[in-house]
Amino acid sequence: MEMLANTGHSDGNITTPLLKAGSHGEEGTKRKRWSWKKVYLDLVEAEKQVAEKMISEGGHGEEESERRWWNNLLDIEEAKKQVLFSLPIIPTNVFFSLIPLVSVMFAGHLGELQLAGATLANSWANVTGFALVVGLSGALETLCGQGFGAKSYRMLGIYLQASCIISFLLCSIISIIWLYTEPLLILLHQDPQISKTAALFLKHLIPGLFAYGFLQNILRFLQTQSVYVMPMVFSVIAIVFHIGITYGLVHRTALGFLGAPLAASISLWLSVLMLAFNVSCTKSFERTWEGFSFECFDYILTGLKLALPSATMECLEEWGFEILVLLGGLMPNSARTSSLLAMCVNTQEIGYKITYGLIAAASTRVSNELGAGNPDRAKNAMVATLKLSVLLSFAIILALVFGHNIWVAFFIDSNASYAVLRQDFASMTPLLAISIIVDSVQGVFSGVARGCGWQHLAVYVNLATFYLIGMTIAGLLGFKFKLYAKGLWIGITCGLSFQASTLLLITLLKEWPRSDLSKNPEEGSPVLV
Repeated sequence: MEMLANTGHSDGNITTPLLKAGSHGEEGTKRKRWSWKKVYLDLVEAEKQVAEKMISEGGHGEEESERRWWNNLLDIEEAKKQVLFSLPIIPTNVFFSLIPLVSVMFAGHLGELQLAGATLANSWANVTGFALVVGLSGALETLCGQGFGAKSYRMLGIYLQASCIISFLLCSIISIIWLYTEPLLILLHQDPQISKTAALFLKHLIPGLFAYGFLQNILRFLQTQSVYVMPMVFSVIAIVFHIGITYGLVHRTALGFLGAPLAASISLWLSVLMLAFNVSCTKSFERTWEGFSFECFDYILTGLKLALPSATMECLEEWGFEILVLLGGLMPNSARTSSLLAMCVNTQEIGYKITYGLIAAASTRVSNELGAGNPDRAKNAMVATLKLSVLLSFAIILALVFGHNIWVAFFIDSNASYAVLRQDFASMTPLLAISIIVDSVQGVFSGVARGCGWQHLAVYVNLATFYLIGMTIAGLLGFKFKLYAKGLWIGITCGLSFQASTLLLITLLKEWPRSDLSKNPEEGSPVLV
């Protein structure tokens, strides 16, 4: 944090107010409160100044960047920058993604049917809702990222509003689909009782869907400005409140099972309101957020051009994992197999959310540098992220290997079902370890694709590798060769491997765009891709 401290205000020290807050009495208390508030605001401003400084210094070392791109073991300076920015992103993404998962865990402790219904509902929510809104927000990684790098600050707020409108319209359509979840799941040959339970869960999660869409847009808006501390603080607050709210609604009211999805909706809206209030009231965002404007309607089509491929890109991979849970319902002992696969998918998702901190930092660095006209420094950022992401994946695998029994206990009480699921999950751990590493690698290249505006290419890659190759292998191994859950997971891991390899080739062979609007940002087009 030393680098942040030295980039605050003109005195070069954002901790100065703390030193002055040591007086006694009521006046000293007031001054101390003000000091903590000032430090928080200064820290947000310092993050943005660090990002701007990194971009402004980027145009002077292109020859050096080109010379060292694949040659050095690790660019220490670039790694420091990315670690500094990614550390807050990791808990932010994990805690926000844990909100619906914690609700599933509380519901699972009510019984095996509730566990199967909640996990199926969570999988269906990811397939038809959450993955779509996350993908739509990916357009802001390109638009806001390159806009910030080109110093077209006002456009960031316009793009944010346009993206929120797109998310609202899509969530309205998705909510109608969720109201008819039960017949749709039965049509997909899922167990009728489990389908009915999952439908009840989803109906009470609909308000949370809209909140999740707005939340992802605000997070991308902040991420592209390299503001990470604010969302991290509020993610901690949100998950702490969510645990208390979920416990109260599930165990202390007559709602029971229905209290779990309602708690998720409440907590997600709480997160949105906290972040939106801070963006609108914090002076640090006065350049990028000038308030609501009808101008945003002019950029809805612009946003859709990137949002739809980005959403498709996200969904194709997300659907591949969630389809495994649905396929598990077609196998012998469907409740047990579906629960096992759902736990594996959730574990994979948490692992991805942890490494996503680095992926998001890479996407931001790539889009910022391309907006400033520094493609070689963008490449250097990608390489540093790739190496750091693999190292972090190994740390996640170690935690999984030594703690998988503890992890299973979060999903189900200690009974006969727990013993069986624990043994099954332990046998899946080696396969999970491989898929987590491969997923982290392809995640880096997918982040680079979003930063460069290559979402349309990534869509074709995901479709060909994940479905034509991965799902075909999964179906053959799972059903034809009767490997069941293991066969399905081996197939999806093969799809991830082909996807990562193809994205690597595109990254190496395709010319990176140079969108240098940094000198006259107001004269250039606000669409930088």
